Amino acid sequence: MANSEQNGWNEYSKLVIAELERLNDGITNLNTEIQDLKQQILELKVKEDFAKELWKWKQAVDEVASPSQLKSTIKDVANLKTFKTQAITIWAVVQLVTAAIITFFKLYK
Repeated sequence: MANSEQNGWNEYSKLVIAELERLNDGITNLNTEIQDLKQQILELKVKEDFAKELWKWKQAVDEVASPSQLKSTIKDVANLKTFKTQAITIWAVVQLVTAAIITFFKLYK
């Protein structure tokens, strides 16, 4: 009988050890998943901080000018550049015509 009890204990201890190993593997897997989650949370916090900084920057820009005002200002600047180019071109043409008239009068005078 001692031998059969010993066999029973051996079987039970093997089952207990197998269960402990299974639980250990489960805990190891959970630890790995927790580390992955911590990494993902850290990445999300970095993105959140960036979004907060971007939001602060947008608020600062909105205090200076609204998006529609900025759009209008850009159009105005483009119009002024066009006007400047036209004015310089007309001025140069007028100067050339004036120089040609003065030269013409000097030659035939």
